[in-house]
Amino acid sequence: MADVLENKRAATRFRILTEIAERQPAVSQGEIAEAVGVTSQAVSEYIRALVEDGLVEKAGRSQYSVTKEGVDWLLQEATDVRRYADHVTEDVLGSQQEDAAIATDDVSEGDSVTLSLRDGLLHATPGEEGPATGVTTTDADAGEDVGVTGFEGIIDIDPGSVTVYQVPPVRSGGSRAVDEQALASACDDADFVGATGVEAVVALRQVGHDPATTFAAGEVAAAAASRGLRVVVVATADGVGRVTDALREGDVTYEVTDLS
Repeated sequence: MADVLENKRAATRFRILTEIAERQPAVSQGEIAEAVGVTSQAVSEYIRALVEDGLVEKAGRSQYSVTKEGVDWLLQEATDVRRYADHVTEDVLGSQQEDAAIATDDVSEGDSVTLSLRDGLLHATPGEEGPATGVTTTDADAGEDVGVTGFEGIIDIDPGSVTVYQVPPVRSGGSRAVDEQALASACDDADFVGATGVEAVVALRQVGHDPATTFAAGEVAAAAASRGLRVVVVATADGVGRVTDALREGDVTYEVTDLS
């Protein structure tokens, strides 16, 4: 668990450092004290310790800035807090909620089922033979949607992957400058293909692949990869940055390849 969730002092340190980052370089200790709910003297002591630890740099009277080390510490703690929050919402609270799954065989309300992800979708198989199980809340025939609750265990998910293929803009040749054989091979091996930009869509159509989405491709790719899918996103050079920004925001590993 993140230090800021286990230790009150670490939590206060985290909040004060965040306030400094938000207000820098002109930092009012009184305003921070009011925002965090501690005394100005306490804020002063925390800031002194942050400076000594190299997380904050003092530039003058009431002039402070967060150092690279401070930013790294904030990012690490924030990531740990987010992971814990995901655990609470998905693993703890999620077990008390109802979700929908695709029945792999006929089931009746109250049956125990094994849960798995296939093609990024939750499936329910009669019996308790896997690491993740639940109980059905409705009747369903094979292939139908079925309600499931009482989740226990963890669903095995092999990490997904995202490869972003860059297509030149039309002024530099566009879809006509693409290595079609390489693009076709990449798409044939993918579970999900998305695109952003006209040149990217045309390039995909030329190799017989219609993209599953042409909007918010980065966000959709991140969601698909989180469910274990192999994802290809084809993007014009002008749009690659937006895609990779979304992937980084989703904490997804990716690589970028030039198709020209």
